[in-house]
Amino acid sequence: MKSATIPPLRVTPDLRNEAESVLKEGESLSSFVEDSLRRQIEHRKLQSEFIARGLAARESAKSSGEYASKEEVMDSLRGILDASNRNG
Repeated sequence: MKSATIPPLRVTPDLRNEAESVLKEGESLSSFVEDSLRRQIEHRKLQSEFIARGLAARESAKSSGEYASKEEVMDSLRGILDASNRNG
């Protein structure tokens, strides 16, 4: 597959200096920008999926009339956190 380019990005000198100040050894500004773009794409995909699951859960609860109480949700979240702490 041929490579493509991203449109040039105009930034202030201060922003460029800030970006360059956090580069790791051997890392170029281009690779930093590419990595940032990839991470933002992944973040937005995950965010969209999260919202879709929430909306689907809302519709399921509306149609079934079954809702979880705040205490049930918090207990479930605490269980997940506890399990994560034991394994991590």
